[in-house]
Amino acid sequence: MTITSYPFDEQPVSEGQFSYLFRELQSTGVADSVNGGGFQVIGDSSGMQVKVNPGFALIRGHAVQSTDTEIVPIDAASTSVRIDRVVLRLDPSANSITLAVVKGTPGGGAPALTQSDTGVYDFPLAAVTVGIGVATIAATAVTSERRFIGNTVGGWTTSTRPTSPRTGRLGLNVSTNKWEFWDGSQWADLAPTVTWSSISGRPNEFSPTSHTHEWTDVVNKPTAFNPTSHTHDWAQVTGRPASYPPSSHGHDFDEITGKPSTYPPSSHSHSWSSITSKPSTFPPSSHSHSGYLTSGSTIAWANGSKKPHNNAASGSGTWYAVWVEGDGTFCRNTSSIKFKENVRDYTINPDDVLALRPVMYDRKTTVDDRGTVKEGRKGEVGLIAEEVEPHLPWLVNYLDGEVDGLRYDLLGVALVPVVQRQAEQISALEERLAALEAKA
Repeated sequence: MTITSYPFDEQPVSEGQFSYLFRELQSTGVADSVNGGGFQVIGDSSGMQVKVNPGFALIRGHAVQSTDTEIVPIDAASTSVRIDRVVLRLDPSANSITLAVVKGTPGGGAPALTQSDTGVYDFPLAAVTVGIGVATIAATAVTSERRFIGNTVGGWTTSTRPTSPRTGRLGLNVSTNKWEFWDGSQWADLAPTVTWSSISGRPNEFSPTSHTHEWTDVVNKPTAFNPTSHTHDWAQVTGRPASYPPSSHGHDFDEITGKPSTYPPSSHSHSWSSITSKPSTFPPSSHSHSGYLTSGSTIAWANGSKKPHNNAASGSGTWYAVWVEGDGTFCRNTSSIKFKENVRDYTINPDDVLALRPVMYDRKTTVDDRGTVKEGRKGEVGLIAEEVEPHLPWLVNYLDGEVDGLRYDLLGVALVPVVQRQAEQISALEERLAALEAKA
């Protein structure tokens, strides 16, 4: 008969049948919190031995409980580094679960475990590194390999994830502090962090549809709005009156649109008071100045606007980086605490800095208002502001609500946590190297 069912009253049920049943109710592991003390293997440099804490575990549907600390001997050191594994060994034929050591091969990796479906099954508790010539097992030589149970939603580290999980197995990975599940081929993040760069099928451009914004929703708006010279189509003017009796007024010539290219005047005259846009001062007739202009100079040199361009770097005085404000004002870059208030720590994720992509690019050719073509510079090196914005938005400058430039002067600040993390990693590696050299 190929179909059996159990357990029922007055029906014999075998050990193997109970084992299969309990495996479906709970997986194999130590009944404790992740990284708890149950069945923890400890090296305390007391000799060629390790100690195993009390604990409770389920091994392939069979229960094992230890109520006292057990001493497990480790074989003497070999001529090469060896890795042994401390296990809970299920032996159905002996009706027992006992502590055992699977001895490794000198110079090899961790030894394979016996894990048969109906026979001996070794459940790993820890890997023990046996150094050359050592006489004791130190705490640093023991690496936990325990898996934990306690509920149907599991908990584990990256190295102790469940083996052969079924699709949908869910648990908290305390190594990454993320919920993950088995999707049939890999452990997937249950709630992954979505960044702009991780979105597939995203458009390259976002042409907005006709819309409006509440004034209170606009950020970085100026406090004053001085309009530049401009014109409006008549159809764009709202609230215009039905008739337009003109009052006495005048027009600047550059404000008139659609004016003819020539103006044959008829005989006429103007009074001084009727002339609009007349200058307040009148440049004098032919004269000369000394000490201001030299041969080949222009007014731009005289009024100082070209001075920064012509000023060579020299001298030993104080030097400043220069900022240019939105209205064109120059100012020095200051950093003293006397210019600052409300100072507080600001956390920068080093991974955001490492995600930046240096590029080489060419500037686009531009044409100014007079039709002069200005060839763009070639082979510049830098970053793309739109690529920086998702990671370090505080480095980005905006103009008219759009991404415009980058605060390259702040990149040094962004690099500080990267260097600090690397310094910590180097220090940790030096300590590990010193420990390994001390054992050698």
